[in-house]
Amino acid sequence: MDVETKSGRSFVRARAVLVAGSLGLLLAVSGCGASGDSMDSGAKAADGKAAPREGFADEDGGAAASAASEEQADGKAAGKKAEPKPGGTHVIRTATLSVEVKSVPKAVAAARGAAEGAGGLVASENTERLDDTYETSHLVLRVPQERFQEVLRELAGSGKLLSRTSNAKDVTDQVVDVDSRISTQRASVARVRELMDQAEKISDVVALEGELSSRQSDLESLLAQQASLKDRTSLATITLDLTPPDAPGDDGSKDEDPGFLDALGGGWDAFVTMLRWIAVAFGAAFPFLLTAVVVWRVLRKRKAARGVAPVVTTAPAGKDGASAS
Repeated sequence: MDVETKSGRSFVRARAVLVAGSLGLLLAVSGCGASGDSMDSGAKAADGKAAPREGFADEDGGAAASAASEEQADGKAAGKKAEPKPGGTHVIRTATLSVEVKSVPKAVAAARGAAEGAGGLVASENTERLDDTYETSHLVLRVPQERFQEVLRELAGSGKLLSRTSNAKDVTDQVVDVDSRISTQRASVARVRELMDQAEKISDVVALEGELSSRQSDLESLLAQQASLKDRTSLATITLDLTPPDAPGDDGSKDEDPGFLDALGGGWDAFVTMLRWIAVAFGAAFPFLLTAVVVWRVLRKRKAARGVAPVVTTAPAGKDGASAS
């Protein structure tokens, strides 16, 4: 009886332990599953949050890349606009010649023909006659750049070359700068005109008109500079002075050593000049001398009259005394 009771109790205890172990195992398995599900859901949520951020990052990166590419394209376009167009160098050429010729009129005609034959022109001509025999001429010729040296050699060989100077100035950078500024200014004027077309307020229209006038004035100034540079770089300038042999100087005298006749003539001129100045001085003093002579004569007459008067009064007294005696 006691044995059966003990065995029954041990069976119950073993059964209770087994049930408790099963329950603990079930709880442990369910806890692991729940934690796994929560971990999976957390990971998915994290992935879900990270995904939009990565998407936004991609979108921002694409926008930045596109903006960078646009800026790079704009920079390339601006660089292309800023780069000078291949047009060669632009040079301003000038030269000055002084030539002694036998006949100035013939040399002037030859110089004019050389300039016009090369496709140029005579910009100015000034002929001065020094006396009845001699005359000089000053010409300014404009000839194409490609014929500059040819015309220069022809003019220098027309007579005895007295002096020659030649200059060349490279203005390529200036030409490119003016062309670029003109393009920019034209675009600026066009933008202002577009704004004027879109303006609705009178105050805006007035302000834009003032701005447009200022920018058009700047554009016209740049166009004038461009035209001047184009003229000076396309046509070279040659200044030519033509003089005959033994021509008098600026004072009308020949450049020779003075001789006896020159000295005699100079002395005679000095003598005549002295007489002329003496005559001028006498003419200036003549009124004063005449006045002095008149005054002197008047004073002399008065003095003579005073000396004669006592003699006239004493003579009758002498006569009376003689008669009385």
